[in-house]
Amino acid sequence: MNTKPKVTPIKASLAFVKAAPADLYTFAGSVYTGMNGNAAYPTPPVDMPTFKAEIDTFGTLLPAALDGSKKVLTQRNHQGGVLIKVLRQLAHYVEAACNDNLTTFTSSGFQAVSKVRTAVPPLSQSIRKITEGPNSGVLLVWLLSVAGALSYEVRWAPVATGSAAPAAWTSFLAASTHPPVSVSNLIPGTVYQFEVRVLGKTGWSDWGGNATRMAI
Repeated sequence: MNTKPKVTPIKASLAFVKAAPADLYTFAGSVYTGMNGNAAYPTPPVDMPTFKAEIDTFGTLLPAALDGSKKVLTQRNHQGGVLIKVLRQLAHYVEAACNDNLTTFTSSGFQAVSKVRTAVPPLSQSIRKITEGPNSGVLLVWLLSVAGALSYEVRWAPVATGSAAPAAWTSFLAASTHPPVSVSNLIPGTVYQFEVRVLGKTGWSDWGGNATRMAI
């Protein structure tokens, strides 16, 4: 039985939604250049003359807004919103009309969402990552799951300069790896060492999974 290879649909990047005004203007111009007269896209939801007019209007407001006039800034932001709406419509049209051919897709001036995801290695065999918490002096410790674990204990202490190992530890008992362990009351600018041990059916494991992170 013949089977066709599975094709992953091409999706347009919508990064332009959060672009700075000047970058949005440049990007819109590149899309206009790519789509205007492009035989692969004969019936766009917004015709090219209208698209060009929206780009030009936005372009005239960019230098005018440099003096900080609230009225002009409001006009520029409004026109930027109009331009983003048009670009969204065109992006969805290009996705559907390109027949998942990357060469055809990129000829429109849009950029495809990357399908390649780079795996981030864990900090240690027990700690996936340590991230900043919602407030200063708070760190979130994300643990790696261990098969058969009944609970986890995380301990931490400031790393003293010239000391072989931290002297005073603080610990927290976690029932599972989710949510992350929230470690608070840390001193901003201080580096802390974190270790983990696991409770299994035969008792506690040794402390391990050393990782360090500076509190912010």
